[in-house]
Amino acid sequence: MSNSQPTPVNDLTFEKALAELEEIVGRLERGDVPLAESIVFYERGEALRKHCEKLLGEAEARVEKIRVGDDGKAAGVEPLDPE
Repeated sequence: MSNSQPTPVNDLTFEKALAELEEIVGRLERGDVPLAESIVFYERGEALRKHCEKLLGEAEARVEKIRVGDDGKAAGVEPLDPE
């Protein structure tokens, strides 16, 4: 994480959110972050975790909507139901 203003969590792709979360976890595990900064990192990490879970849930829902034809191939995709 750089010192510049971080990208809003909801604007991150799954891959970028996961990479940032891994970086935060690594820094917190090393213990080289002052307490006040650790709290900020922890809060950001929690938001990233929730965002990743949401994106994974949406992906799972889309995969479940794929219909399989008699030949075992995907026959089509139903739109994801809005929340």
